[in-house]
Amino acid sequence: MAEALRNDKIQVAFMIAPLSVVLRQQGEDVKVIYIGNRHESTLVVRKDLNIKELKDLSGKTLAVPIRYSGHHLSILQLMEKHGLTGQIKIVEMNPPDMAAALSSGALDAYYVGEPFAAQTVRSGDAKVLYYVEDVWQYFICNLALVKQNLIESHPDVVRMLVQGAARAGLWAKHNSKEAARIASRYWNQPVELVEYALTTPENRIEYGRFVPKQSELQHIADLMRHFGLIENNNIEGLVEDHFAKEANLEGITDVGSILIEK
Repeated sequence: MAEALRNDKIQVAFMIAPLSVVLRQQGEDVKVIYIGNRHESTLVVRKDLNIKELKDLSGKTLAVPIRYSGHHLSILQLMEKHGLTGQIKIVEMNPPDMAAALSSGALDAYYVGEPFAAQTVRSGDAKVLYYVEDVWQYFICNLALVKQNLIESHPDVVRMLVQGAARAGLWAKHNSKEAARIASRYWNQPVELVEYALTTPENRIEYGRFVPKQSELQHIADLMRHFGLIENNNIEGLVEDHFAKEANLEGITDVGSILIEK
């Protein structure tokens, strides 16, 4: 997606949050316009290893989706906090491959967005070590990034995109079964697994905090700089919040009510 944005093959991407910082620092004129639902990420560990706390992962292998991910930043923070810096082997892996890798013994743990963590919990191969909200309140996994030229040429399209996403999240909050049925088709995962991921623990996913904040993106950039992932923490011009702030959230009833003109 990053390369497609650079080459103008796409004008909008829903991507992992720290990558937006990288693109902005590489000179791409992009804006964060919407934050996806929060807290739907989990660190799971192989059940047979009897891991009870983070220090038990010392010498073990843990996967994250990409080095420019909030999951990577989160585990680096945890390792630093517990005096384990450099003691856990971190690898990058495509999220759909993580469950099979753990079940086969190729991984000892992984930290990822749902429903991929729930797969091995449900199968009995893994247990939850941390829900991300236990260690990072209002954690941002994904966000919507748009090219500035689309904002300038088609602000109405950007407005409808953000508003539709915000309304969809609020609808999903109260319609988890139907939301799971829809999402399962795109994730290519069983409906029961997706529903479990959306509702376990109950009310864990935060849908209402979709307005991007400079302070939150700055915090991510600061962490990236702290852990040597970027050379500086400058994100000037990255956040554009007015589309999210102006979203009409009234009259959300059934799924057909999500898309409205204004």
